[in-house]
Amino acid sequence: MMGQLSNGQERLFYSFNIEDHIPANHLLRSIDRCLDLSDLRHYLADFYSPIGRPSIDPELMIRMLVVGYCYGIRSERRLCEEAHLNLAYRWFCRLSLEDEVPNHSTFSKNRHGRFRDSSLFRWLFNEVLRRCMDAGLVKGEGFAVDASVIKADASRQRGVPGDEEINWRDPSLSTRAVREYLDALDDEALAEALPKRLSLTDPLSRWTAAPGGPAFFAYSTNYLIDVEHGVIMDVEPTPAHRTAEVESTKTMIERVEEHFDIKPDRLIGDTAYGTAPMLAWMVDEKDIEPHVWGFHAHLDTQSTNTWTAIPR
Repeated sequence: MMGQLSNGQERLFYSFNIEDHIPANHLLRSIDRCLDLSDLRHYLADFYSPIGRPSIDPELMIRMLVVGYCYGIRSERRLCEEAHLNLAYRWFCRLSLEDEVPNHSTFSKNRHGRFRDSSLFRWLFNEVLRRCMDAGLVKGEGFAVDASVIKADASRQRGVPGDEEINWRDPSLSTRAVREYLDALDDEALAEALPKRLSLTDPLSRWTAAPGGPAFFAYSTNYLIDVEHGVIMDVEPTPAHRTAEVESTKTMIERVEEHFDIKPDRLIGDTAYGTAPMLAWMVDEKDIEPHVWGFHAHLDTQSTNTWTAIPR
């Protein structure tokens, strides 16, 4: 006999528990078991006023951002919509069916305000890394370094030649990205070669064609990775420029040594990291044995890649 849906939306009261509807093997359950944010409010206490209306819970915003990173939700507006509709997201963010999801503008204000001022994301990264170390996932003997190119939110059409004179006082160019670029010029007195092309939208980004194909404005995300289990030890963003990527290695190694008292015996990287100044810094100052990853064929064929030790 053919069944028929009952009109079940007219009930006034429901007995519903979100916990019962999240599968035991769901990704967010695995993350929730390892994510400890118990010290988050204490860390941020100095960045909130002791009086006034209660703010959005910072743990809620961090949990929502974790959801966005795990599921590739880049838009904060869409993230709020998904968290409103998805039961698993609500469960992970500790939201009941009646709780309101924060407005997307809350993330922008906090990301460029107290989250940046407090270095919250760096603190959270280090806390996760400490848990990995406590679990024995970090050996600390060999590190690998590499960079990934991240496309900037900057149009190709808004680019000008690097040697073109620009009136940065033009009100149409008064954006947060431009202000940060000008502050960096004032504070650091950057004395580097002019880029081939400069973005009027995001001047800190660099014009690159590194991945192949048409050039675009981009940044680089530089990773320092423990080779034992592939745990990321440090991350440093730079403009998509080879010199900046190589120099970021020094920053990451020294920061890991300062915070965790770990210095690798060897450092692995591709030929871009084999410059004479970089090798001198590794060998003479840090006593780190350099290795170069030799690319003899496509990266998806493990048998055609070799380790080549550079003589000390």
